[in-house]
Amino acid sequence: MSTHSEERQLLAEADQRALNYFDGIATRPAFPPNEAIAGLAALDQPLSEQGYPATEVLRRLDEIASPATVSSNGPRYFGFVIGATLPAAAAAERLVLAWDQCASSFDNSPAADALERVAGRWVTELLGLPQDSAVGFGTSATACTLACLSAARRALLARKGWNFDGDGLIGAPEIRVVVSASAHITVKKALRILGFGINRLIVAPTDEQGRVDPLQLPVLDDMSILCLQAGEVNTGEFDPFSDLIPRAQAAGAWVHIDGAFGLWARASSAASLAADVELADSWTTDGHKWLNTPYDGAMAICRDADALASAMNSDAAYATASRDAQKNLTLEFSRRARGIPIWAAIASLGRDGLRQMIDRHLRQASHLATRLREGGFQVLNRVVLNQVLVRADNDEQTVAIRLAAQRSGQVWFGPTVWQGRPAFRLSISSWRTTDADIDLLADLLISLKQRSAP
Repeated sequence: MSTHSEERQLLAEADQRALNYFDGIATRPAFPPNEAIAGLAALDQPLSEQGYPATEVLRRLDEIASPATVSSNGPRYFGFVIGATLPAAAAAERLVLAWDQCASSFDNSPAADALERVAGRWVTELLGLPQDSAVGFGTSATACTLACLSAARRALLARKGWNFDGDGLIGAPEIRVVVSASAHITVKKALRILGFGINRLIVAPTDEQGRVDPLQLPVLDDMSILCLQAGEVNTGEFDPFSDLIPRAQAAGAWVHIDGAFGLWARASSAASLAADVELADSWTTDGHKWLNTPYDGAMAICRDADALASAMNSDAAYATASRDAQKNLTLEFSRRARGIPIWAAIASLGRDGLRQMIDRHLRQASHLATRLREGGFQVLNRVVLNQVLVRADNDEQTVAIRLAAQRSGQVWFGPTVWQGRPAFRLSISSWRTTDADIDLLADLLISLKQRSAP
């Protein structure tokens, strides 16, 4: 057993190593070099019988694994909508780790319970969602979508007098699920896990920008779940909520919004892109994307608070809690206080700071699109948000430029397929990304295109 002094010394060393890593963020390659990746093999050792001293464990972790990390916490990572962690959120994460709270209810952690309640209220205020909605802080947008769709199914069946908790699904009235043709894979995953069956989903056709076409919306009724999205993963577009949600409401359907990153546009000057999104029944969004918090912090938001609380309830004889305790709003019974870094991020930014950060990313995306068009690239989307969808003169050149940019170590972004052909998607969401970083990216891509020209 370590003494108090030894434990303090170990934590101090961990802090120093973390600070050293932090100091190198600006100069670290956007993706680790091959030799660093190869070096990870040194971690693949037989299981130790006696274990290693904690200081040796920490040393190996830092010296072997740190060089092989992806610089998603840096300014030139454009691969996915992944924000760097804001200083206040990173600091809060460190303090919360020292607290080591089981943040399932007030009894386990009054501090976590109070902070997550405030964070939930702030989130609904920033996003313009109903203030009495339940907000569960889950592990991911996938897990939160699972929670919301579980609540939706249970509520629709209850309207027909079916006791889902007692009788399950055998013999239950059928629920129809309508999804966008461009629905994110995590929504489909949640539906598959819930047993809806991918082949039984009803697909709503989309337009050239990936938005559900209101003229081709499938028939809805009071046993339907309609899944829409705020921020299509390639184009950043929004389904036309003002047209679609009232029609779904008139039919008695439940509307769920996948807003993993796009829902944060509601806190910016581009809020009109998501007009009337507040009319839906449930929403999911992520903190680690545009709010720039650590991973493992997403939100399940449900207009009918009782519907989510009933679906996720996990009270036991030895562990009862209020209906809106976090263990009764999320999948997890024992859980970390993942809402606290979200509280810290919002507390440090305020409404104005969040709007300014998102607006800066919108402006940077527009500038990047202009630079790339001028450099001879095809920009395939309207660039209404933070996504720039790009293609070169042909498929081979598109792939070659992406690979060359990745090998450069200066930036990183990944591939995508749009309308059946290769493209690449540039996502801007890090608070660290400056205008100079955007110009560096544009200059690199344009120079690579010029070099690859026949």
